[in-house]
Amino acid sequence: MHERLPAATTTVLRTLVVAAFVVILNETLLVNALPQLMESLQIDERAAQWLSTGFMLTLAVVIPTTGWLLQRLGVRSAFRLAMSLFVLGTTASMLAPTFFLLLAGRVVQASGTAIMMPLLMTTLMDLVPPHARGRVMGNVTLAIAVAPALGPAVSGLVLQWLDWRWIFGLVLPIAVVVAALGLRALRVARVSDPDAPRPRLDGPSVLLTAVGFGSLVYGLAEAGGAAEGGPAPLVPAPAAVLVGALGLALFVWRQLRLQRTGSPLLDLRVLRHGQFTVAVVLSSVAFMALMGVMILLPLYLQEVRGLSVLQTGLLLMPGGLVMGLMGPQVGRWYDRVGGRPLVLPGAVVLLLALAGMTAATLYGPWWTFLAGHVAASVGLALMFTPAFTGGLGSLPSHLYPFGSALIGTVQQVAAATGTALAIAVLSWRQAVLLDDGAATAAALDGGVRAALAVGVVLGVGVLVAAAFVRSRPGEAPEHDEGAAAPGAPEEADGIPLAR
Repeated sequence: MHERLPAATTTVLRTLVVAAFVVILNETLLVNALPQLMESLQIDERAAQWLSTGFMLTLAVVIPTTGWLLQRLGVRSAFRLAMSLFVLGTTASMLAPTFFLLLAGRVVQASGTAIMMPLLMTTLMDLVPPHARGRVMGNVTLAIAVAPALGPAVSGLVLQWLDWRWIFGLVLPIAVVVAALGLRALRVARVSDPDAPRPRLDGPSVLLTAVGFGSLVYGLAEAGGAAEGGPAPLVPAPAAVLVGALGLALFVWRQLRLQRTGSPLLDLRVLRHGQFTVAVVLSSVAFMALMGVMILLPLYLQEVRGLSVLQTGLLLMPGGLVMGLMGPQVGRWYDRVGGRPLVLPGAVVLLLALAGMTAATLYGPWWTFLAGHVAASVGLALMFTPAFTGGLGSLPSHLYPFGSALIGTVQQVAAATGTALAIAVLSWRQAVLLDDGAATAAALDGGVRAALAVGVVLGVGVLVAAAFVRSRPGEAPEHDEGAAAPGAPEEADGIPLAR
């Protein structure tokens, strides 16, 4: 029998989960709208694709700063900032008369989303005792994993009957209501110390974050040919990746230095905790495989199998729903048996699903992709909740904000890498087949098959990482050698919810 959480805690967590679902859904909401946007705004494919790539790029740049932001503002103020930015960006996107204003709206939207994801994870870890984290994290999986998976399906349904502006128009009133109810709930749920230390923002670290993560995600997007045609990129992909790698190296050096002399923007001592590092690797490789499948299947089903946008959306929707419905149950299992008995079977199911979808491109009917996508979603559901819960749970409480920020950042880079890798392999194989005289549809078929085969290799990587996950639920956090970070209290009971 599970101990019930306090009513105030339950209200706060439900509010944040709903808000996070609404804002994270928008990361992939425009995937099916690109052709309509190209016609409406008179833009080419490269420009249209940046409405999704720019969203992801903003997440990669902003998320690393959220560890500092949460400590500085507290949860209620951070929630107010996140929802204000999201509502403003959604309004601007809905009303945008030109492409550049629409892109600006997407950037503002993404800034709010970037704050919300670590805010949800950090608050959960602070308020929920270790023995109950699994079942609560299972509900959080609905927001962080299911929302992006449902984005293309939801937009496909909307675009079947309405203009692309309604994608934002339908989200806007929901976001306003969630913001109002959330601020009220967080005002009532006052739990903690408003006088907690407020760390100083390190300007060079912020600059290096933008240069490092921003350039890396940009370069990966361009390297993958995410939007071919149209004007040349501002910076060649290899140069952007090189600049990003250099920026990240300098960022790491800066954080290691600040850990000794001041307050780092992103405390890298989280990586001293083995289970957290395993969780980062596991979730990142899994996200690479997931994003590759998400970009390949709609393209394949529409261009090769001849399905409509609506049919494709409906075919991909059950997988996202299964992942969401499984989340709470997987969380309960985690509280009872720990991570390893769930993560290992999940990795095996994901690998078999990826292999099955690859084989289905040769002779399988359309419903085999439905079955494969659902099976992959089951595997991911078995892995994500234990990985997030066990990884963050291995940290001391004062590192929760930084752990949440690092997981979110690495996942965005992994998503960009997975997308770039899938499109790059597809484009390479397609070009080879076209040169050999294959028809356009046959060449695309072969390109998708080759890219899905790379997904199978990623699935093997997930299985290897899963082998290092521990079984014990509710373990005491591993403490680093230095105990509390500079400027942090020795005992961190939580972060301010109503500041």
